[in-house]
Amino acid sequence: MMMLNMWLVFMMMFIVGNLIFVSKHKHLLIILLSLEFIVLSIFFFLLILLNYIEYELYMLMVFLVFSVCEGALGLSILVSMIRTHGNDYFQSFNIL
Repeated sequence: MMMLNMWLVFMMMFIVGNLIFVSKHKHLLIILLSLEFIVLSIFFFLLILLNYIEYELYMLMVFLVFSVCEGALGLSILVSMIRTHGNDYFQSFNIL
């Protein structure tokens, strides 16, 4: 029963993160936060899975390193966009 509750929490976290990402938001910061929420839900899933099969948790450290690098890259893009355009609205700049 406890394992089913953990799976439900993971699935709800993943679905909510994807719904926020897919919905049309104006700000880049909200989209970056939803991506970090999805990464957190995947980390939670890997933690459950690796504990269930009684495997080493070394892979979680590698995953955390890559997720931190992804977060720092997103934050640097956000800062450079705010410096060049003045805000983080998607409508204020051309992606092309």
